[in-house]
Parts: sequence; C-alpha cells; structure tokens
Amino acid sequence: MKHFGNRTFILASVASMALMLADSGSSQNAGVSSGYPVPADSMSPMEQQGHGLYLRYCVGCHGVRGDGNGENAPYLEPKPRDFTAATFKCRSTPTGSLPLDSDLIHTLERGIQASNMPSWYTLTPQDRQALVAYIKLFSPRWKKEHPTPISVPPETAVTAQSVRHGHELFEKMECWKCHGQEGRGDGPSASTLTDSKDRPITPYDFTHGERFKCGETNKDLYTIFMTGVDGTPMPSFSDNLKPEEAWDIVHYLRALQPRKSAAREIAKSIGLKPGPIDQPAGDQPNPPAAAQPSGADSTPQQAAPAAEPSSSAPDNNAQPSAPTTASPEGQQPSNPNSPK
Repeated sequence: MKHFGNRTFILASVASMALMLADSGSSQNAGVSSGYPVPADSMSPMEQQGHGLYLRYCVGCHGVRGDGNGENAPYLEPKPRDFTAATFKCRSTPTGSLPLDSDLIHTLERGIQASNMPSWYTLTPQDRQALVAYIKLFSPRWKKEHPTPISVPPETAVTAQSVRHGHELFEKMECWKCHGQEGRGDGPSASTLTDSKDRPITPYDFTHGERFKCGETNKDLYTIFMTGVDGTPMPSFSDNLKPEEAWDIVHYLRALQPRKSAAREIAKSIGLKPGPIDQPAGDQPNPPAAAQPSGADSTPQQAAPAAEPSSSAPDNNAQPSAPTTASPEGQQPSNPNSPK
C-alpha cells in the first residue's frame, strides 16, 4: 500500500506539472505577458494581451518604452517608429492627426515597404487589435484626440488627358525636386532631405516595384497625396490639389511604374516614354556570349557562387521577445520610402 501510495503521489505531481505547462503555453500563445513585469498602471484585458505580444514580437526594435530604441535599432535603417512621439506616416486622417485603429492594423497586416517592418498578417485579427490597443498607451494623445478619416472620392477615368495633366501637375507642384524628373527619387533636393528627427531620408523611386510605403492601390496613393507622410518632407496637398487633380497625378505616377497598365500604355502613346517593364526572374533574356580570342580554352568556367545577402538584423537569441522588426507605422529599419 505504501509503494502504491508513493506512485500515486508521483503520478499526481507529474499531471499537475503538465497542466501548469499547458496553461503557460496557452498564455504565451494568447499574448499574455507571462514571465515579464507588468506596468504599474492597470490595463484592460485587451491591453494586457497586447503587452505580451509586444514583448514577444516588437520590443527588439521599438524598445521597452516604445521609443524606437530597441536592441536592434542601431542596426536598422530606417529607424523603428517612436510610438511616444505619436507621429505616424501611414494614415487615412489629415496631416498632423493620429491614425485610425484601422490604419495601424493595415500597417501590421502589410508591413512597411523598404523597411525591416514585416507583415504580421499571421497574427490573428484579435492579436493585431490587442497590439494596437497596447501601442496607444505610449502617448497621452490617444486619450484626448479622436481622429476622423479624409473623404476619398471615386477614382476618375484613366485617359490621355488625365495622364498628361498628371505630368503637368508633377512639374507644377515641384514633385520632381525630390522624386526626380523621371520619378526615380533622384531630384536635386534628394540628398538633403531629413525626417523629423534629422535623419537622412530617401524619396520614393516610382520606377521600381509596385508597392508604396503606405499601401499599393490607387486609393492608397491618393490618400498619401492628401494626408502627407507625417515625420517626413512629404507634405499634404489637400489645400493645393482638387480631388480630380490628385487622381491625375496618381495616373501619371502609375505610368512610371515597371508594370503593364492602362496608364503606362497611354503615356507611351502621348510620348511620355516611361522606363522598361521589370521582367520576372527566369524571363530575362540571356546576354550574348563574349567572343573568345583564338586559341583560348573553350571550357566554360564555373561561375562564382552569388554572395549571400547580409542581414541587417542582429542575432535575436538574446532578445526577450522575438525581435523581428518594427511595428506599425513604419518603423523598422526598414526599407526605402514611399512618396516622401
């Protein structure tokens, strides 16, 4: 009986430990901040969940205080977003305003182009909402300001007149001073541009890729013109452009991008001559073989292996969370810019 009792006790202890581990794992997967100190201020269940997710995924770049000074920040360009400043690039609200929760969620879903801020689409919708709730605790502005989105009218038709007028407005509004005459991000002011923290910033190159820092649709591009990219030299043109004029610029800039589109074909037909279309890997024509001198060894030489791209992010093993890259708003060392 004694032996049986000891064995029962051992089995009960093992079962209890298993339940504790299962509960712990469930808490971590749910984003609960187990194992980390909880701020003194009381948080709602949603904010508490966001706190755990932030410590797990965001703290490495954005820092414990949300100021963009995480352990990985020195190695990132552009730098991670400073949530304490409450200045966000990607918004559907007027310049100087806070973004909507949906703006921050969209940033989490798509990531930030040309930066180290990845897409967090793999998180559940509730997790993304919880992260937004926690991020808003870093600035008192969220408690007293209630942003509203701008109105985006239906897109106008893509016509020769629209594309041509868009080109004229690109010149008139002096977009070329930063983005260059051909939209390559090489305008005369490009090398002098800095962000709100006096850090160098690069204007967007419209001739590469299809995505912008703050989205990829025509509506996203229209919104960028009319709200500006806060924290950068890219202003809002809501006071300078009529809605139909903004759509004209959208159509012209689409003609500059290396993809097939109605705007691009129209631009060619009226002589704007956009650059070559990017070809997918594997569709690139083979370059002609170089002629070899007489008597040269005809045995083809093996090409040197391509160098592996270096990663800008440091080893994350020492991180209390999984420091991938930034969090909403552009943060992250990420990558180039959107129209700035």
